[in-house]
Amino acid sequence: MKEVYDFLKKSQTFYLATNEGEQPRVRPFGATADFEGKLYFTTNNTKEVFKQLIANPKIEISAMLDGSWIRLSGTAVHDDRLPAREKMLEENPSLTRMYSADDGIMAVFYIKDATATISSFTDAPKTITF
Repeated sequence: MKEVYDFLKKSQTFYLATNEGEQPRVRPFGATADFEGKLYFTTNNTKEVFKQLIANPKIEISAMLDGSWIRLSGTAVHDDRLPAREKMLEENPSLTRMYSADDGIMAVFYIKDATATISSFTDAPKTITF
């Protein structure tokens, strides 16, 4: 998991894909955290993406870094614990402009049953599961 986490942190922007009915939805994200050995991301519980994740937690994430790219698929699990939100804010201080851990709108998810493939034009793909 650490290699996937490091890739996403270094890339700074990754793209999260969800579904709304039969329509895929993709948007940029930038905050991740490693909490209790799980890969976390955050959103606002008033946004459509939150509703989509609750209705259908199957996701994919994609990002590029230095000529390589990652594709990560798995299941997003909503974690409503305060320590998880606090860890997200600790690892991503810029989020404090939008959220506080107990504001009632910050939502964090971790990814379970994850499979990530890191690829490039020059190296063989590497698959990581966690």
